Amino acid sequence: MAERLHPKLRALLADDWAAVDPELPGLLHLLFSRSAGEDWHKAGTFKDHLLGVCRTLTLWDQPREVRLLGLFHSVYSNEYVDLKLFDGTGNRAELAAALGEEAERLIHLFCVMPRSRFTEQLLAADALPLEGMLLDRPEGPPLHLSGRDVAVFAIATIADIAEQWHSWQDEVFAGFPAVRPRPIRENWAASLWPGPLKPTATALSLLSRLARVLEDLPEEWGLPVPPVFARCTAVLEPEEEMAAVTLYWQAVTRGLPMAGLGPTHRALSACIRHNPHVGEPRLMLAQLGLLAGDWAMAEAHARAGLDLLQDWGVAWDKRIAWSGWVAWARILLQSAEARRWPETLGGLNGLGLVTA
Repeated sequence: MAERLHPKLRALLADDWAAVDPELPGLLHLLFSRSAGEDWHKAGTFKDHLLGVCRTLTLWDQPREVRLLGLFHSVYSNEYVDLKLFDGTGNRAELAAALGEEAERLIHLFCVMPRSRFTEQLLAADALPLEGMLLDRPEGPPLHLSGRDVAVFAIATIADIAEQWHSWQDEVFAGFPAVRPRPIRENWAASLWPGPLKPTATALSLLSRLARVLEDLPEEWGLPVPPVFARCTAVLEPEEEMAAVTLYWQAVTRGLPMAGLGPTHRALSACIRHNPHVGEPRLMLAQLGLLAGDWAMAEAHARAGLDLLQDWGVAWDKRIAWSGWVAWARILLQSAEARRWPETLGGLNGLGLVTA
C-alpha cells in the first residue's frame, strides 16, 4: 500500500518554497533579512519557529492569509516575547504591501491583542462565539474580534504552541495561560534551558480544549477544521496526557527492564491508549514490530505514526526535528511493507534512503 502523503509534504521537506507557494521565496527573504535566523526561540531560533508554524498551517490546508499569519505571527512583538522585526506602531504599510492588507491586519491584531486573555476566554467558552469576542486590555480600549477572527486565532494558537512547547516550558510557564511570577534564583533548575527536551506533559490537553470549538466551522469562512484531536472532536484530559508522556519517557530512556521486548511494548501500548493523538510512540512500537518480525503490526503503527506527524507538522518529541521523524516513519513503513529489517546494529546504522 502506498504512502498517504500530503500534496505539499515533499516540497516542505525539500524547502522548495516556490512549490509550496510561488510568493513564498520573496516573502521569506523579506522576513529572514530581519535576523529571524539569529534570534533565540524556545525550541531553536525564531526562524525555525515561524517556518514550523507556517508548515503546520500549510498541512492543515489553511487559506493564504492564515498561513502568512503563522509565518509572521510575532514580528511586531507581543505580550510573551520581544521579537520586534517590523514596526507595528509606525510603518505597517511595508508588510501590508508585501502580504496583503488582510494578512497584515491579522498579524497586527494577533500581536497587539492580550493573548493570555484570549486563551482564557476561549477555554471557558462552550462553543465558538460566532458573534465574536470582546477582549479587555490593560492599556487602550477593548478589542472586538469577529467570529472568524476568533477561529483564525484559535487555529494559529494551536499551531504556535504545538511547535514550541516541550518540558522546559512546562516548568517555566507552569499554569499557562494563568501564569504567576516565580523568581529565577529559587527555581534555578527549572530555568536551565533546554532541559531534558522531554515531550510536554501539559500543553496538548490545553490545545485539545481550544480545538474543540473548531469542530464545526461555518463553510463560508473558508477555514478547514484542523485534523488534530480527531478533527477537533476529542478532548485529551490532563491526567491522560501526563500518564502517556511518563510511559513514553520510560520506554525511550530505557527506564524499563531490558530482558525482553515485553515491558517496553506494554508501556508504549499503554501510552497510546492514554494519548492516541501523537505519532512518535507509534513509531517506537513499529520498531518493536520490525524486530519481532511482526510485519503487519509494524506497518500499522508506522502508517499511523506517519499520518499523525503529517497532521501536526511539528514533532511532539522535540529531541529530533519533525523532518527527521517523518523520514524515520517512512523508512519504518517501507521496511514493514518489504518485510525486511537489519539483523545487525551496523545494518541499522546504514539505513538512510527513503525511496519514492
